[in-house]
Amino acid sequence: MAIKRYESDAHMSRVVEANGMIFLTGVTAQDRSNNLKDQTAEVLSTIDQKLMLAGSDKSKVLSATCYLSDKSKEPEMNEAWEAWVQPGCQPARATVGATLGSPDTLVEIVLIAMK
Repeated sequence: MAIKRYESDAHMSRVVEANGMIFLTGVTAQDRSNNLKDQTAEVLSTIDQKLMLAGSDKSKVLSATCYLSDKSKEPEMNEAWEAWVQPGCQPARATVGATLGSPDTLVEIVLIAMK
């Protein structure tokens, strides 16, 4: 079985493809001056690009874990999520509150998809 790694640096690969599955590392927004909904929309756009890099798309997402700096704001994240997710292709999803990499990072999303 071949393993393909994309966007690698000294300590990780941001996208790994193996046995028809695609694993994305946690994706955060680059523009952290935005609110949670806008950061989520940016993260989901970046996820689209990373899935395309590995020959997949959002209709093939199996599982997502969403980390929020403030879990009480999940409805705000859901607005962007529901606009992005393809109807009939909703993945299994968990959303948890977490301390993220910086105080202005409001959301981080990790996911698994099929090729």
